[in-house]
Amino acid sequence: MNDTVLEQHDFGAEVGRLLDLVVHSLYSEREIFLRELVANAADAVDRRRFEALTDPNLALPAEAKIRIVPDKGARQILISDDGIGMSRQELIDNLGTIARSGTRMFGDALASAKPEDRPSLIGQFGVGFYSAFMVADRVEVTSRKAGSEEAFTWASEGAGKYTIAPATREHYGTDIVLHIKSDAEEYLEPMRLETVIRKWADHITLPITVARDGKDEPANEGTALWRKSKSDIAEQHYAEFYRHLGHGWDSPWATLHWKAEGTLEYFCLLFIPSMKPFMPMEEDRASKVRLHVRRMFITDKAEMLPHWLRFVQGVVDTEDLPLNVSREILQSTPVIGRIRKAMISRVLGELKNRAKEAEEYMKFWENFGPILKEGVWEDSEHRAELAPLLRFHSSAQDGWTSLPDYVERMKEGQDTIYYLSGDNAEALKTSPQLEGFKAKGYEVLLMADPIDAFWPERLDTFMDKPIRSVTQAAQDIAVEGDHPDISPLLAALKEALGDAVSDVRATGRLTDSAVILAADDKGPDLQMQKLLRRAGRAMMPAKPILELNPHHKLIAALSAKMDDKPLIAEAAATLLDLARVQEGELPSDSTAFARRVTSLLAGSLSG
Repeated sequence: MNDTVLEQHDFGAEVGRLLDLVVHSLYSEREIFLRELVANAADAVDRRRFEALTDPNLALPAEAKIRIVPDKGARQILISDDGIGMSRQELIDNLGTIARSGTRMFGDALASAKPEDRPSLIGQFGVGFYSAFMVADRVEVTSRKAGSEEAFTWASEGAGKYTIAPATREHYGTDIVLHIKSDAEEYLEPMRLETVIRKWADHITLPITVARDGKDEPANEGTALWRKSKSDIAEQHYAEFYRHLGHGWDSPWATLHWKAEGTLEYFCLLFIPSMKPFMPMEEDRASKVRLHVRRMFITDKAEMLPHWLRFVQGVVDTEDLPLNVSREILQSTPVIGRIRKAMISRVLGELKNRAKEAEEYMKFWENFGPILKEGVWEDSEHRAELAPLLRFHSSAQDGWTSLPDYVERMKEGQDTIYYLSGDNAEALKTSPQLEGFKAKGYEVLLMADPIDAFWPERLDTFMDKPIRSVTQAAQDIAVEGDHPDISPLLAALKEALGDAVSDVRATGRLTDSAVILAADDKGPDLQMQKLLRRAGRAMMPAKPILELNPHHKLIAALSAKMDDKPLIAEAAATLLDLARVQEGELPSDSTAFARRVTSLLAGSLSG
């Protein structure tokens, strides 16, 4: 290595804190460093194999494998692969910028996780490489990008800095040299390394060898688990493969394994996780199910499942595509379309069966329910199948309920499914929007996910019952009988509010509250309006309707003060802000609202 061209760099922000967390908080699970480095090497080989399908110059050597060579005398471990390799800039981007997914988020998740869950954070946050510093006080990575004549060495002692220097490597790929700490010498024993490989990487199809007495000994079985018969696979082996795929630590909530034969032949092994990932799934909506052709990895970007099933992990391996399949073919071939359709059907069938066990199904729903709702919004083909799988809180009972159960409980004479969406299910239970529905004995579904403001419009009906937001259903619960005539007050308030509202009207749907907001039944409901405003997408903001309870003593008192125009003007603005606060929004002018409320309180206390 030529020191005259040695470049020294600082790691990305907060690296010292993250490395300290990785090294010390995960100390009891040090062996996962080998799982992570071997998994990275296998991914690099898979990606080179895929690139070689369209560029024969990048073809893998016939004996491609991952070599692990412990050297007790030098206290080093070499992990070598024939993968895609990294350029100088990729070494900086991939190894020098720690935790691009969020160092602080990683630390927060690690601090709050149970000890048994902490190892899964390594893979979840994409910081697996740095687990090497749990056993090594220096790490050197020499890599030659496939197709390039140049090689570079990245080196660091994990203390906030790293170096990059030109190097030599005869073939494409990557060598990682770990300088082992004195308290981690157990990993210099070939037998210990083989034990870790069998535990964590036995199902990697690429051969993995561990050097022993100068000879490379096979360390993994290297069989395609998904091509085995279900009767030959223990639950433990499924769990290990699942953890390998997702870099997780949990066990799968559901395992789907089948072989399709006939006009279309393929093998499929899918897992539904038992815990949600630490990184929000909203950041990347693409499915990552791996596509293989005759055992060989092709890509994990074929989107074998729709966005709303992106939580599903697994492998599909087909006999009906050429090995040199291109990205263009993947997008257009009917083979992929037919496999995709069958996979969706299998997953939905599994969810339907598991939904019969309410307690067990709720574990899935609390992890992935909001994602499943996306399918109702965007997938017209599967919308009707998805609807019975949805679960909701309710104004009428504790726990969760479904649309079929709601319909079964509907009051005689009720012909509409009612819902109220907002930001918090507990807050919705006390919303004034429910008062008239409770008085009529109508149950209301309470929805608190952002997607809940959108999908009901697409579903529209369920079991021939229209689905309607309570903010647009005032006429459905109009209370019959005599009401005080407050039309002069309504007109005065509307004049005072001007363009702030589209209308001011009396309502019979309130029992305790004085005012409430309503939405026009031809436009978006109140929650959708709120979300659109937050996103800055309300091009022509809808004006709310202010409804008054003519039986409320406050409204009666205001009706008696019609001659006091300044009071009516103040009251109009206060009533509108009060209605906004009830919907979880801020007053249009918080300072003015506080001043008006203070003035009203002072007046009432001095009277």
